[in-house]
Amino acid sequence: MDLFGQVPDDSAPLAFRMRPRRFDDYVGQQALVGPGKPLRRMAETGSVRSMILWGPPGTGKTTLAEILADHSGTHLERLSAVMAGVKEIRAAVERARAMQAQGRATLLFLDEIHRLNKSQQDALLPHVESGLLTLIGATTENPSFEVNSALLSRARVYVLTALDDDELIEVMRHALNDRERGLGERNIVVEDEVLGMLARAAAGDARRALGMLETACDFTVPEDDRERLPREALDAALGHQASAFDKQGDYYYDLLSAIHKSVRSSRQDAALLYIARFIQGGGDPLDVVRRLAAIASEDVGNADPRALPLVMAAWDAYLRLGDYEGQRAIAHAAIHLSIAPKSNAIDQAWKRAKAFATSQPRLEVPTYLRNAPTKLMESLGHGSGYRYAHNEPEGYPAGSAHDCWPEGLPHEAFYLPSEHGQEKRYAQLMAWRAELDARADRSEGE
Repeated sequence: MDLFGQVPDDSAPLAFRMRPRRFDDYVGQQALVGPGKPLRRMAETGSVRSMILWGPPGTGKTTLAEILADHSGTHLERLSAVMAGVKEIRAAVERARAMQAQGRATLLFLDEIHRLNKSQQDALLPHVESGLLTLIGATTENPSFEVNSALLSRARVYVLTALDDDELIEVMRHALNDRERGLGERNIVVEDEVLGMLARAAAGDARRALGMLETACDFTVPEDDRERLPREALDAALGHQASAFDKQGDYYYDLLSAIHKSVRSSRQDAALLYIARFIQGGGDPLDVVRRLAAIASEDVGNADPRALPLVMAAWDAYLRLGDYEGQRAIAHAAIHLSIAPKSNAIDQAWKRAKAFATSQPRLEVPTYLRNAPTKLMESLGHGSGYRYAHNEPEGYPAGSAHDCWPEGLPHEAFYLPSEHGQEKRYAQLMAWRAELDARADRSEGE
């Protein structure tokens, strides 16, 4: 029986027919379902607790709910948050009350729980809290952000991981050999290399692996009393395997994070890989450019002052050239930022300045720095004593009395240049000007 209570038949997709019915047939997630592990212990003791299963598609979340319900002898209610509203939740609650009257507990499997809005989650909460419903929520999104804290506090979160290639090959081998539900009657021969290619294309998703295997087996060739799936048939069977992702999901932000951290770590090849994955998955290339623009100031800064103008030029080039040629401009900027010397001195200076400004709400501009557009303001001393830098020796008004700092406030150094790249030169200039200040102060004191 599937998520919607349908009974599988021979026309059902292979992935649906091959859904495991017991833990011994379950592939992957051994940290949860292996001997002595949490979910297997629940099944063995018949005491299932509310939980949220968080993991990528095709990792067995629905299957786990069905196995737990079957082994614990509980009544299983199935809802998909895509289609269920408060009305459907209330109907499930009424059926659970009827089961409770018969002495039977109810387990509610709620697929895509992250799609429930607040009112729907609130309608569910009291029944989970009272124990009328044992909740198993399934989600591909981080429940910390998508599930309200009250509901989350009443459910244990278990993290499921994508299946590795060996596990996917095991799943496909089992389907090829199973005569009752799988493809065993056809006696199909598939080489390990071909299964490996299918596993890699499935990217950790068992449902996708079985779907591609089923499609590929439409291209088998007869060979004596059996069928063979040739390597050359895969191109026709698989076609273009898009690696799309939810643009509001965790993976979207994980990729942007990976791009940022790879550039910051001066790993240009990794940065290019994640950018390619992001764009091929349907991400907006301009989102990458925006992140690169942030990196230019946050992580490169004055260590290479060319970084930010180059990113902005890449942004402009993308808009002028179009997507295909413009992607090269993005790669150009990413490589430059990756290889450039790094400094976060600008980022740190800005944070210090904001914190200091917040701590000084009565900060006032010194009189000599104020504008004097009227005679009245001029009579009040606005602009009096200001020294025009271009008329000064070395182009610098030396002396602490002319440091532009608010009067009466302790001076704090926000910008502390590193020794990397051009910023080393900046540090030298700052040190030289500090020496000019010291000389001017000594001269005024004599």
